[in-house]
Amino acid sequence: MSEIEKLSFEEAMRELEATVGKLETGEATLEESIALYERGAALRKHCEARLREAEERVEKITLAANGDPAGTEPAEGL
Repeated sequence: MSEIEKLSFEEAMRELEATVGKLETGEATLEESIALYERGAALRKHCEARLREAEERVEKITLAANGDPAGTEPAEGL
């Protein structure tokens, strides 16, 4: 498991926002900018995957006849 994969969604989003902020200042060298961009792309991919996982879990919540949550079904692949 990579360092990024170990981050929670919130941690990855904070780091992604900081990375974008550094890129927007324009103060990084070309090499630093490339490294920041690559890390940002990996963080974005991680965040998207975590969101997909959360959406799948929410979709698996089962409802009772009265509309109250009655439990969950295991999501495929989790």
